[in-house]
Amino acid sequence: MESVAQAMLNLQQVTDSETLKKLGTAFQDAGFELALVGGSVRDAFLGRKSPDLDFTTSAKPQQTQKILKPLVDAIWDIGKEFGTIGAKLGEDTIEITTYRAEAYDPDSRKPMVAFGDNLADDLVRRDFTVNSMALRLPDMVFVDPHDGLTDLIAGVLRTPGKPEDSFSDDPLRMLRAARFAGQFAFEIESATFKAMTEMAARLEIVSAERVQAEFVKLMKGAHPRLGLEALVDSGLAAIVLPELPALRLEVDEHHHHKDVYEHTLTVVDQAIDYERDYGLDSDFVLRFAALMHDIGKPATRRLEPGGAVTFYNHDLVGARLATKRMKALRFDNETTKDVARLIELHLRFFGYSDSAWTDSAIRRYVRDADGLLTRLHALTRADVTTRNKRKADRLAHAYDDLEARIAQISEEEELNAIRPDLDGEDIMRILDLKPSREVGEAYKFLLELRLDSGPLGAEQAEKRLLEWWASR
Repeated sequence: MESVAQAMLNLQQVTDSETLKKLGTAFQDAGFELALVGGSVRDAFLGRKSPDLDFTTSAKPQQTQKILKPLVDAIWDIGKEFGTIGAKLGEDTIEITTYRAEAYDPDSRKPMVAFGDNLADDLVRRDFTVNSMALRLPDMVFVDPHDGLTDLIAGVLRTPGKPEDSFSDDPLRMLRAARFAGQFAFEIESATFKAMTEMAARLEIVSAERVQAEFVKLMKGAHPRLGLEALVDSGLAAIVLPELPALRLEVDEHHHHKDVYEHTLTVVDQAIDYERDYGLDSDFVLRFAALMHDIGKPATRRLEPGGAVTFYNHDLVGARLATKRMKALRFDNETTKDVARLIELHLRFFGYSDSAWTDSAIRRYVRDADGLLTRLHALTRADVTTRNKRKADRLAHAYDDLEARIAQISEEEELNAIRPDLDGEDIMRILDLKPSREVGEAYKFLLELRLDSGPLGAEQAEKRLLEWWASR
């Protein structure tokens, strides 16, 4: 943020919204207060459009529903228990929440909700000062009791009250601080960071689903490295993602290897840079695979005679560890499988850089990557962090060559849909079989034949199938 003047100019564009005027007038006429609040105000100052417009009100949820009903195109009350009513008004998605206070019971994973009765109390209970600004409607009066605009312009993240109280009320706010550091390049104020460090263990009571949601937002932000460093330096990562600080491997005077932790953060940065080249947009699967690609190294580290350090099979071990962690964080099966597969494959290319692959090896590379090939391209390139320019250039040229050969063979053979020359019906007809395990074995034989030799045509494939069947 450059200046107060620029911030106010950005805010003016929001205040012209017909949605704000209509809602503000409706709540005022019904005798209730309404204010645009939180991230919606922050984003307005930053010149960003929030995906949702967030409001707070003195009206209770039932009263909010009654006011909204004649105004909106759709309404939902899935958050009614927590005081929130959602609605669709034209192109805007809105959420209106009753003034409230949230606090955690020391042993509970779920927040206890109590409704408040004024805007000032609502704002002091919010997570950070940059989210404790409001715009009273319909008069468009700016409310900033905790100097959130000053902090926003300075790029500083701090809590409205004592950070210990804020983080005790909702420990997830500690993770959110790291997320905002990565999302907006905010600096976490020293007292706030100190509280994060001292209270890191408190995060253990927060549900895995809420932790996962914040972590995804962190990874998809503009500067995830800043958020990740905040997690590790505060000790929060030891709670939610212990594999990351574990990458800070000890280096003794006799055995030397690249700093795996710093290498990992660099790979994340470079993967983000490659997103543009490969038409990807804030791709969580790619970014998380980049973050986790070497987490198998601590478990596979071996100190060899002569000072060498090896990490044999760290790709396979890392894929298993990533799967375990993602299940603990309640990620869906498809995302988990995709991240693990990229980690498993991230070293495959480096054999190509030593000697050009056969067409068969290229077909298998494409087949094994399947729908992840574009992400695998980006991850593999990002994994080159050597400062040796000659080595870096050699690897880059080798991968250029690999991609060119993939493109050539894909054009000739439709690699993205590799199938045997004969299907299951053909196999059963030729071998006089009914659906059975033998049909599956025959299909697998034909698929391997296709990968090794390329398209053969139905006649040649039938001949080879019969030879294989007779040899059994």
